[in-house]
Amino acid sequence: MSDTTPILALDHVSKSFGRAEARVHAARSISFALHPGRTLALVGESGSGKTTAARLIMREYRPDEGRLLFRGSPVEDGPLGSLKAYRRAVQMVFQDPFSSLNPVHTVRYHLERPLQLHQPALKGAERRAAIAEVLTRVKLDPALILPKYPHELSGGQRQRISIARALAVNPEVIIADEPTSMLDVSVRLGILNLLNDMKRQLGLAVLYITHDIATARYVAEDIMVMYAGQIVEWGETESVLGNPQHPYTRLLLSAVPDPDRRLTETLFDGELSRVDVIRRQSAIDQSEVREIAANHFIRPMPA
Repeated sequence: MSDTTPILALDHVSKSFGRAEARVHAARSISFALHPGRTLALVGESGSGKTTAARLIMREYRPDEGRLLFRGSPVEDGPLGSLKAYRRAVQMVFQDPFSSLNPVHTVRYHLERPLQLHQPALKGAERRAAIAEVLTRVKLDPALILPKYPHELSGGQRQRISIARALAVNPEVIIADEPTSMLDVSVRLGILNLLNDMKRQLGLAVLYITHDIATARYVAEDIMVMYAGQIVEWGETESVLGNPQHPYTRLLLSAVPDPDRRLTETLFDGELSRVDVIRRQSAIDQSEVREIAANHFIRPMPA
């Protein structure tokens, strides 16, 4: 990944739920870093632990082991000095753009509220100018959008409002949890392009969480493949997806539709014939890390 100093990092973070035999290991010694101007995609099927990683970053969960670092310092003792300052720097865009917006409030309220909390020095005309600027950045007309309620907007417009709300406080990190999965196919590209524009123009570090490998390839320079709470393969996106080495990664890629292949043809027939074995072995704790190429790593399945 990038050689620049990371803005945010997880350092061998683990999180479990439940007790004894019913204990679920949602995150197992996860380590990764987010860098300015780059997107890291975290991909995997439902239940693999992706959203747990996001909630650990947002401090909805506290890790059982490991550390959350912001600019190299533990969040609890870091130079920001408060949870409020950390939450300003690290913002989240949620999967469902309707449920994440309060239906009884207008768009104006949704954008004014974070400014009131995180930039109280902005008053009157300055605050209005900041709101207009952030709406223009996400390609929405302030005059038309500000008086509206969430139910009066399309799904794509609601997600753009969610992104604008995150941008309003000048964050350094955006956590985007399946931001296009509930949108029509026709509007997904616009949201993906918006995420790419934000990354380049504002120098943001982005964690893009998805089960959709095609969109991950479009937005991310780096990628991690997660299964059963464990990162099984990671590195530069084109290296990992162009030359997948872990059987689980190949299994995921075999499920991606390809217009150049017949429905009965697959990229990795060997993996499809032993799905249960791959899943079972990939779920076993594996501490060994093998370097496949420059910035391309796997945790090999147990023999």
